[in-house]
Amino acid sequence: MPNPDSKVRAGVVGVGAIGQNHARVYASLESARLAAIYDTDPARAADFAARYGAVATTDLEEFASLVDAASVSTPTVTHRAIAELLLSRGVHCLVEKPIAASPEDAAALVAKAKEKDRLLQVGHIERFNPILRDLETRLTDPRFIEVHRLSPFPERSTDVGVVLDVMIHDLEIVLHLVKSPITHIDAVGVPVLTKREDIANARIRFASGCVANITASRVSPEKLRKIRVFQGDTYLSLDYQAQSGKIFRRDGLQIVPEDVLVEKDEPLKLELESFIHCVATGQRPRVSGAEAAAALDLAIEITRLIGETPA
Repeated sequence: MPNPDSKVRAGVVGVGAIGQNHARVYASLESARLAAIYDTDPARAADFAARYGAVATTDLEEFASLVDAASVSTPTVTHRAIAELLLSRGVHCLVEKPIAASPEDAAALVAKAKEKDRLLQVGHIERFNPILRDLETRLTDPRFIEVHRLSPFPERSTDVGVVLDVMIHDLEIVLHLVKSPITHIDAVGVPVLTKREDIANARIRFASGCVANITASRVSPEKLRKIRVFQGDTYLSLDYQAQSGKIFRRDGLQIVPEDVLVEKDEPLKLELESFIHCVATGQRPRVSGAEAAAALDLAIEITRLIGETPA
């Protein structure tokens, strides 16, 4: 394990739309040194390595020898093969969401990380949004959760539907907040610009009595990332994108609003800082492989139910 007093050698596998931001943030962290970049495109690897003073490589074995920790920001179907190799070589891994293409692949990664005593964190970035951290401190007994995550078509991740691409963020959050077994799921989805669902809604009932209603779209003209949580005599309305929110409390026969005040920051920066800190200290990551695997299982079940819905 790296010495907590020294910089962790970080690397990025895949510098596409997501990976290039991982490279940028690692290069800015005081606790890390961006040591290597791997990409199947040699010119792309060289370009980003030159920007940040890192080593460029198209050889994954060489990459593994240059880093202590790495972000895997490649297509989902490649996550298992890449992360398994890195974990086997002693590299701590942050794998972008979803953790893998199948529950079997996710279980294999969790097992490999345990076998090699390496850290496996998964990039469910919304868990590092300051507004969610505030919600966690105020949550006692959620009874109803409503989530909307809408965006224009991204022209990426079209190998999966909107559930595995976008909704999975909120599925992981809801599982984290409710912490109760699921008793029933209703789901519907519609393909618009791809062959898979581009708009989807899932209604999930938990043994605790809580109900979560989650809507995701990647063909919306606007961007919207909001969660509303109802519990007892309190209603919380939070905006992930603006990192702002309101709390509405019952005071006698009146509803009293209160602004949620948080210190805004870039969630990716907070996520990678946390990852590097866990690597250096051995602490458990905020989103472990097991938690990400549970979110994947739920997303796949919702996708299955959508596929069974009559057109």
